[in-house]
Amino acid sequence: MTGERFIPFRKTDVVAMCVDREPEADRESFRAFAELLSSLLHHEFRGRLEALKDAYHPFNPDSDTRTVVEPSEGERAEAQERVARELADLAEDANFVRISAEDLGQAFEQESLMKVRLDVDFDDFEQVVFYRRGETVRTEEVRQFFGLRRRTMTFTNYGKVLVYVRFKDASYFEENGRDVDDLPFTPGSTIIKLFQDVPRADLEMLFPNAQVRMRRLDKLLIGVPAVISGVIVVATKLIAALLPLFLLLAFWIGARRQPVELNSGQLLTLGAGLVAFGGYVVRQVSAFKNRRIQFMKTLSESLYFRNLDNDAGVFHHLLDAAEDEEVKEAVLAYHFLRAAGTPLTPRELDERIEDWFARTWDAEFDFEVDDGVAKLRRLRLLDEDTEDRLSVVPLDEGKRRLDETWDDLFEYSTMGAPSGR
Repeated sequence: MTGERFIPFRKTDVVAMCVDREPEADRESFRAFAELLSSLLHHEFRGRLEALKDAYHPFNPDSDTRTVVEPSEGERAEAQERVARELADLAEDANFVRISAEDLGQAFEQESLMKVRLDVDFDDFEQVVFYRRGETVRTEEVRQFFGLRRRTMTFTNYGKVLVYVRFKDASYFEENGRDVDDLPFTPGSTIIKLFQDVPRADLEMLFPNAQVRMRRLDKLLIGVPAVISGVIVVATKLIAALLPLFLLLAFWIGARRQPVELNSGQLLTLGAGLVAFGGYVVRQVSAFKNRRIQFMKTLSESLYFRNLDNDAGVFHHLLDAAEDEEVKEAVLAYHFLRAAGTPLTPRELDERIEDWFARTWDAEFDFEVDDGVAKLRRLRLLDEDTEDRLSVVPLDEGKRRLDETWDDLFEYSTMGAPSGR
């Protein structure tokens, strides 16, 4: 069994799967039940979104609204902690898995598919957290030796990767002698990004302070031809042009008795040799810079096509994903308990759902049975006997209770209101 908790089907498809397993007479009623349950959970997540937007507002770099009251330092710190805490909760609800420090470290050691070496200064961060979802094993054909050779690589790929980074304040960088104006990021800022289709070996490219570094192979590709051509330039042009100058210098210091006179032709040759050598140096520096620019272009293009959302937009994406996962778990738990015909233990319920998806849909995942059961209990849809076995209320009673919960969401009294006549 895979450790992936994500249910790899759309919410509407999961509901349709359950509807198809219901008796024909109950199918429309079950669909209405699922719609009621989905609406209730949607309302709950809407409240979480509004609270998260308020907490994130002081740090939102894309905000186009004015701030009426500036928060104090204490309020900002409290809001920062609330954002980090709520983001972690949302990631868990959306069945993301936190990427361990060990996995992040392996990303710097494993061979990258991009063929770009990156360095990251972890001391820049106050807090850094990565989450992933949708782990698969893939193969890809990569080119080597200028395309003359092809090799098939097998690697772990993540369908979605969530990045939360908070940089240290400006005082830290000033104390360490780093010019704040030259940093590629804003000290004290918070970065929230969501990426898709990321190989595990390329996780380092998602760090906002990643710097391109030349690999040993790239240094050899530039350095070896540079040394060979440099020797040729010095041997054929520069030495011949500098020889009269060396002889003149030897005469001046007394190492040579015969005087040396430089004519215009020799001076022209010397000038041409120096120009040739200077042009050679410029070409090698340009080759190094162009190679670096090429790597940065590769990195930018890769990030451009993998980036899904940024900053506040990530909240909407995560909330939508978390809401879908919550609905799927609750609908599946209710349907399979209802279809069992006899009370089940949580473990039995978990096994039935996972086995059915593995046999019917060739999909393996770790169903979050505790989350599904907790939602049914909270919505008063669960009956539990004394032996810790679970069953659910009948379908019509379940709809009645959900409708009652919906009606109680907003309290509005017409007592004392004018009759309208």
